[in-house]
Amino acid sequence: MELWVIIVTLIAVAVSFTVSASAGLGGSLILVPTLSLLFGTKEGVASAALLLAANNVVKAFAYRETLPFRKALTVVVLVALGAFLGARLLVAAPEDVVTVAVILSLALALVAERLDLSWLRRLGGPVLAFGSGATSGFSGPSGPLKGMAIRRLDVDRAHFVGAASLVSLVGDVTKTAVFTEASLVGGDSFVVAVGAVPLMLIATFTGRRINRSIGEPGYTFLFWGVMVGYTTRLLLGL
Repeated sequence: MELWVIIVTLIAVAVSFTVSASAGLGGSLILVPTLSLLFGTKEGVASAALLLAANNVVKAFAYRETLPFRKALTVVVLVALGAFLGARLLVAAPEDVVTVAVILSLALALVAERLDLSWLRRLGGPVLAFGSGATSGFSGPSGPLKGMAIRRLDVDRAHFVGAASLVSLVGDVTKTAVFTEASLVGGDSFVVAVGAVPLMLIATFTGRRINRSIGEPGYTFLFWGVMVGYTTRLLLGL
């Protein structure tokens, strides 16, 4: 791997991990397209899963006091199942179909929340969680669906980031296991992962400081900024 590739990758990793630790999600928004550009789409998605899995271990430790295990259990299980299925379908599944599904699901979730359709939001939570894992396993980003699924847990921002870290950790570990078995995670990916360990620590605790300092209005703005970013990226990919 050339030096400039390593430098660009580590910069993307640092920014990705900081955004992820402050908003709870958003890491794949930067990491997946960067690694896909450098390594190719399939290895890029697989490499991002490996890096994000390792980073979520650090995030889970940083937010260990606000990990809502019981509340997030259903979301965790469904994301893991979806991630396994999505990763298995990575080679054959048409990406445009999933992209459209993600955008439509987000739109429906926003309508349900706006109209306060409580029964529909409860029904939609598990569907969003499973869809989050499936789209993440197959194309990398899962932010819109995961974000909306976790919002239904009705927790404060610290517990939101804790839940997102827990959910992402399980989903990314599941994907990494599938991708490793399929030989999609190459030697370069492990080189980058080892080099990124110091960045994981610095970026995660920097992101946690940001999360604690911006207040609820600031966090709401950050959350929806990440959501808009995810959706914009998906639209551009069509």
